[in-house]
Amino acid sequence: MKHLWIVLMLASFGLTGCNTIQGLGKDVQKVGETMEEAASRKK
Repeated sequence: MKHLWIVLMLASFGLTGCNTIQGLGKDVQKVGETMEEAASRKK
């Protein structure tokens, strides 16, 4: 039973980490797009 809890906890941490990294990637992409738009306006 103890092993089952450990596996469930690791799985939940893994799934949370994937969502966090995916969200971070989207945020970084949005910042990059904003910087490109600002640079285009400065030309």
